[in-house]
Amino acid sequence: MILFSVVFRVLIALFTQSYFQPDEYFQALEPAHKYVFGYGHLTWEWVNPQPLRSMLYPALNVPVYWLLKVSGLDVYPSLVVAGPRVLHGLLAALTDVWVAKLASVVLNDASSKGIADPAVLSYLLSITSFFHSLSLSRSLSNSLEVSLTTIALGYFPWDVLVTSSLLDLCVLLHDFVYVSLRILEGLSSDGAPYLRGLPCAIRPTNAIIWIYMFTVLFWRVRINAKLLVSILRDTVYIGFGSYSGRFLVGYVVLRQANFDLDEFPARECVALPILCTSALPFVVHGFWLAFVKRGSKLHIMAGCIGWTLSVYSFIGHKEWRFLHPLLPMMHILAAESVIQLMQGGEARHAKPTSQTPATWSRSQIVIPLFLLLSIPASVYVMFFHCTGQIEVMSFLRQLPVDDSTTIGFLMPCHSTPWQAYLHRPDLAQPGKMWALGCEPPLGLRNPAEYKDQTDIFFESPISVHKITLPSSC
Repeated sequence: MILFSVVFRVLIALFTQSYFQPDEYFQALEPAHKYVFGYGHLTWEWVNPQPLRSMLYPALNVPVYWLLKVSGLDVYPSLVVAGPRVLHGLLAALTDVWVAKLASVVLNDASSKGIADPAVLSYLLSITSFFHSLSLSRSLSNSLEVSLTTIALGYFPWDVLVTSSLLDLCVLLHDFVYVSLRILEGLSSDGAPYLRGLPCAIRPTNAIIWIYMFTVLFWRVRINAKLLVSILRDTVYIGFGSYSGRFLVGYVVLRQANFDLDEFPARECVALPILCTSALPFVVHGFWLAFVKRGSKLHIMAGCIGWTLSVYSFIGHKEWRFLHPLLPMMHILAAESVIQLMQGGEARHAKPTSQTPATWSRSQIVIPLFLLLSIPASVYVMFFHCTGQIEVMSFLRQLPVDDSTTIGFLMPCHSTPWQAYLHRPDLAQPGKMWALGCEPPLGLRNPAEYKDQTDIFFESPISVHKITLPSSC
């Protein structure tokens, strides 16, 4: 399973030909490329007097670029492109491996075998996921957030939430909180990359998930005053408050809250089908099964998904990929649904019996075929959709060096990769390669009246062309 996941995700990363999001390049690869090679385009977030981005995630690509530089292999631009892709393919494989482990913990059914095993089924849903194929192997902070969140949930003390022994509950909770606070201490003092702090360090809004999980954890022990006093004592001793500044960074976006009751269902109606695709009916059914089983691990996981969807709906800036960390949990809900539908009711907990294709029911044939409908869509978005932005950089890499050559992109801002996919120092000189900008109106009194270069160009492209470009163009 591990070997297949690694090979599968790395191959997807290497052979994907499509363009998805500008952040894949300008918030991950370009800062690292500029740091190592000395040239690259930094967007307004990086050149602002108070940078709005952390170098933590782009820094993952620095060792790859550095090895290529010191070995002299950076003379091959294709390796400069492929190196980070291999890295992010390896990181993506962690999601597939750990969703299986998480499913075995949450669904608590180690006796099942074959396709009836929730771990195996969750793994297959992850491998065939349309949105994973589109996004997981890319150099997006959301993609790493997916892997780290899935791993952290795998280490979460789920048994604490459903145990009936108050003594065991108190001991386990005390140990878990003590370790978690030590993790926070490390992040606040010397930046040590501890596991549970990393998802929030990569994307602070990941704290939304953990607020729910820890709230449930504390609620289960609310009657034990001595334990809570002990936790508070450790909190004061370790210095939890020193981390609060970073912890609250993720809520800066809430200052731009733009919540509309009419928008809330529309958001979920659009985002969830794109995330889940053919697994959506089973995710919905899995939600129903989870809420029927009140107090179960699956019920807690479904509540975490619902809570996160609700909170994200208050944030003004919304993108589908922001919900990507919830997808592994949705796959586990879908796995429970598929097993219930294929085997019926409580059959999953019965002793497994051998079956042959001749004895399969209609649901055992139709459901897998329905789930596999995501594969053709995955192939399309990886190899055929929006490939021009990548192909043009391959073309430009092969152009001979010419001091008189200048390149301009009259397209919406950040529509193509930049030096991380070009690796041409001769085109890094001022004025040699440019594109329309779209910097926000920071500090202006009337930002509503502001128009960036992209707005101005598309309002009157012919006029802008005559004014700014030579008559020979």
